[in-house]
Amino acid sequence: MKDLNKIAAQFAIEGQACAIKPLGEGFINDTYLIFTDGKDSPSYILQRKNHLVFPDVPAMMDNIRRVTEFIKTKVSDPLRETLTVIPAKDGKLYYKDEDGCFWAVCLFIRDSRSYDRADTPELAYQGGLGLGVFHKLVSDFKEPLFETIKGFHNIRWRFSQWDEALRRNAAGRVGSLGEEIGWIESRRERMLAFWEKFEKGEIPTRVTHNDTKISNFLFDAKDGSLLCAIDLDTMMSSTMLNDTGDALRSYTNTGAEDDRDLGKVGMSMEMFKAYMKGYLSVMKDELTPVEKENLAFSGLYITYEQVLRFLMDYIDGDTYYKTKYPEHNLVRTHAQYKLLTSMEEQFDEMNAFIASL
Repeated sequence: MKDLNKIAAQFAIEGQACAIKPLGEGFINDTYLIFTDGKDSPSYILQRKNHLVFPDVPAMMDNIRRVTEFIKTKVSDPLRETLTVIPAKDGKLYYKDEDGCFWAVCLFIRDSRSYDRADTPELAYQGGLGLGVFHKLVSDFKEPLFETIKGFHNIRWRFSQWDEALRRNAAGRVGSLGEEIGWIESRRERMLAFWEKFEKGEIPTRVTHNDTKISNFLFDAKDGSLLCAIDLDTMMSSTMLNDTGDALRSYTNTGAEDDRDLGKVGMSMEMFKAYMKGYLSVMKDELTPVEKENLAFSGLYITYEQVLRFLMDYIDGDTYYKTKYPEHNLVRTHAQYKLLTSMEEQFDEMNAFIASL
């Protein structure tokens, strides 16, 4: 068990840490609240950064520092409208303990609240607004950011992994997956054509968040207004369409990501419209024509990528995603494919609605 008080003492926090309590379930990082000087509300957030997922934590923390300091110059309340990184006492943005684990601290944003999931059009609108505000704040940030996760949302990179997984057939499952493999291969050219637009610079490079679920946005606890985007570990330079696509995959699904009942799975046009209204209320004048043309397709692209990744992990013998039963990744594959086909069926209506905004 880590001595959390000893770790917290390595950072330039004000006051004395009197209590440290766990926060959330910690799928990737372990997160704690730091209470100082007997206060009832937390003062700081302490995180153990997963250096297996993020192999260069110092570079990741430098990304966060540079972007949040840039945002602070643009907002009226810098301590609440973006994260504030608290350095270690030696000036570094992290502390590395004797076991090689990396730790970081940021200021706790007072009087804030978050939502675990967006289950109403009103929350979908707020999520779209949150991403739109974040994108607009960083729209003129021109410095390149470190790639925290190699090949993230790069479908050309994913296809190289996919082809190798098929060749390797590590779990001996390829022979029984002809239909599912066909789903991937029949859309390969279309997905590569989209990514090629980014590679050629037709789609611009911007700061992207890369984890756009609603729990990564904070709102004012009193009036419900948007405060800021949080959980910036995956932030890097890419196309903002990765962010909108990830959001549409998350917000519009009427079922669970691993739903066994495919009758429950589909894309909710109501949630799609609410999210797009929120996002484009901020970003409609900031996007290039090519970005606007591909907003709806971004949802298909990211959902397709997830179908590929779940199926690839199943082929590999379930080595990446945690599974609860032997067919779990295959169930995920089918559920995400059902969502993808629902998006494809409604694609023309999605594009028409975006045009109307």
